[in-house]
Amino acid sequence: MLTATIPDTEAHVHSTFASRYVRTPVPRFKMPDKSMPKDAAYQVIHDELMLDGNPRLNLASFVTTWMEPECDKLMMASINKNYVDMDEYPVTTELQNRCVNMISHLFHAPVGDEETAVGVGTVGSSEAIMLAGLAFKRKWQHKRKLEGKPYDNPNIVTGANVQVCWEKFARYFEVQLKEVKLQEGYYIMDPEKAVELVDENTICVAAILGSTLTGEFEDVKLLNDLLMKKNEQTGWDTPIHVDAASGGFIAPFLYPDLEWDFRLPLVKSINVSGHKYGLVYAGVGWVVWRDKEDLPDDLVFHINYLGSDQPTFTLNFSKGSSQIIAQYYQFLRLGFEGYKNIIENCMENTRVLKEGIEKTGRFDIVSKDVGVPLVAFTLKDSSKHTVFEISESLRRFGWILPAYTMPADAQHIAVLRAVIREDFSHGLAKRLVSHIEQVLKEMDSLPSRLSTIRAVADDGSGAKQHHKKSERETQEEIFRYWKRLVDRKRLGVC
Repeated sequence: MLTATIPDTEAHVHSTFASRYVRTPVPRFKMPDKSMPKDAAYQVIHDELMLDGNPRLNLASFVTTWMEPECDKLMMASINKNYVDMDEYPVTTELQNRCVNMISHLFHAPVGDEETAVGVGTVGSSEAIMLAGLAFKRKWQHKRKLEGKPYDNPNIVTGANVQVCWEKFARYFEVQLKEVKLQEGYYIMDPEKAVELVDENTICVAAILGSTLTGEFEDVKLLNDLLMKKNEQTGWDTPIHVDAASGGFIAPFLYPDLEWDFRLPLVKSINVSGHKYGLVYAGVGWVVWRDKEDLPDDLVFHINYLGSDQPTFTLNFSKGSSQIIAQYYQFLRLGFEGYKNIIENCMENTRVLKEGIEKTGRFDIVSKDVGVPLVAFTLKDSSKHTVFEISESLRRFGWILPAYTMPADAQHIAVLRAVIREDFSHGLAKRLVSHIEQVLKEMDSLPSRLSTIRAVADDGSGAKQHHKKSERETQEEIFRYWKRLVDRKRLGVC
């Protein structure tokens, strides 16, 4: 009797998990020599991705994790369109322009009902901030050149609570970042201190509408008023940029009377993340300018690509069209009323979670009622356990609840933060509270892990400390220890 062997090309048909394709190590450094069947490749990657966190339970992220099936279909139908091919996909370009107009009017730009606004779709708010920063830098340089003054030392004034993309802009484009330090109990930029830092080399002051740390809105109106006075006294014309990545699609619907946008004369540009409370999957941001004069002409490129003149002001060239189409879908589908209802529901679920956390009696809430729908909270007593332990313990239930320390000069404060998105329900809020209570109960029954940490925690050298430390010094030491531990885990260091 002859024994027949099954050809490699058919092996996967008989048993996916017994096939040769899942019995050998997955390639990590070199491309494999041979092809594999499509379903085997799918299964290998699908199984690895199971170890990722659940996006719906990722309360660390502001980024949208759910959209309607109809929008999913539109995105899949346009996933093969390169947005940069404007002449080939004119309708997609028109949809982007409509979004820019709608956002500009939402932010009270001084344009007529039938006028075209100035702005562009970007890859998240990071690119938007880079473009806005470049426009401020170039405009400041032009003015300094005309005045015969040095133009090689520009700076931007921000709070220490800015997102890392501002630090990237400063480093990549050689602009000094002058940060207003925070203080315990006040975790946003102080407008008075910010204006004090402004000098003749300041290209703009960046205010945040929705701090990532606590969700709080900075007082752009007060900043505008103080800066106008300083400009009058000095003869400068220092402008304001509003980083509304998180709050730009919240304030217009919940706080319509709050003046933070183009109603203030010094606000020259605003960025907002469509993939946050703009309710689109990750990948789309927007930047809009007050008027054409605020975007220097020499930053706009006119290229002859694939048969037509295309003006462009982006850092990226090729990019997908699907997120821009999805943004227009949301504007068309929801309208002002729909966005308002969704954001109000997010705020209601935030209230439910906040009240549940407060009822435990173990936490202080550091986030504010007015701002982005999130709850930031810190332990009242960190002498035995820390927020880092709570964050770590909640992982086993599937929750991704970040713990972090505040920036300077409030780095001794460590908090937990839960961001409430459209797909976070009333029931999930109550479930999260019950899991937090369970973790607290379990931690109370265990010996303190901090007694061991205190014995060895130091400045990183490993030498034990013999002098008596204050409670604040000990707390800072413990937070540094946990931060190093978390960072090592992220980097895969044992």
